[in-house]
Amino acid sequence: MNLEKPKWPDGKKCAAMLTINLNAELFWLQIDPSCKDMPKTLSLGQYGMTRGVDRILSILKERGIKATFFTPGWVAEQYPDKLKKIKEEGHEIASLAYKHENMALLTEEEQEEVMKKGIEAIQNVCGVTPVGFRAPEGELTLDTLRIAKKYGMHYSSNLCDDDRPYQKDLEDGETLLEIPIHWDNYDLPYFAFNYHPAFPKGQGRIANYTGVINNWKDEFYGCYEYGLCYVLQLDPAAIGAPGRIGLLEELLDYIDEFDSVWWTSGEEMYQYYQNK
Repeated sequence: MNLEKPKWPDGKKCAAMLTINLNAELFWLQIDPSCKDMPKTLSLGQYGMTRGVDRILSILKERGIKATFFTPGWVAEQYPDKLKKIKEEGHEIASLAYKHENMALLTEEEQEEVMKKGIEAIQNVCGVTPVGFRAPEGELTLDTLRIAKKYGMHYSSNLCDDDRPYQKDLEDGETLLEIPIHWDNYDLPYFAFNYHPAFPKGQGRIANYTGVINNWKDEFYGCYEYGLCYVLQLDPAAIGAPGRIGLLEELLDYIDEFDSVWWTSGEEMYQYYQNK
């Protein structure tokens, strides 16, 4: 198969980007707002911030890898010490709106408000102005991306229509760099589970760990062979458990076996495309 391959810096063969979604309790609150009165369900997300984040940071520090942490403003406010630690260790902090909103259900004015509020919260907590945007698990609209650009976002990482970064046409004479993602490279679809509120509704997981790591390895191998951009999404509440954090270590060991992989953050990817 002969498909156009991106050109990576210094002749690297493929790009790899490790992204962390700091969903915390908000993942469950979006599913059912009544979870605010369910300490057990909230604790599923809280675990990611109290235990999972530190395990991820330790692994990244050992390997010298810089990741991109997509952060809702509310999470920055609730866990300021964690955000400051992430910043101090040199990782990128990007925007995940304010409180895990389903952007497609909001008016344009409401989207602007939560975008602005989320950015300001990150600025207030750790003095960083995010330049990348990812929407929560809910849908987004073209207006969402236009608003993201209006509020200083240089790139989006939301869509699934390619495996190479590209300039997304916003249909108003503007473009925004899109760094595509795919569900099979995200831990929550494999591991998120709760009885009430039921998630998933059919209760058909938690996935076998061996199958998940094999999926992630196979996807990386394909990206490497075709010279593409491998984007892994992780939630600390899922990957941060004692038995699962080893999956991340095993995956990084596997990737380390390949020559000429460019580990990058979203901001570095944007800078590269700006200078091409």
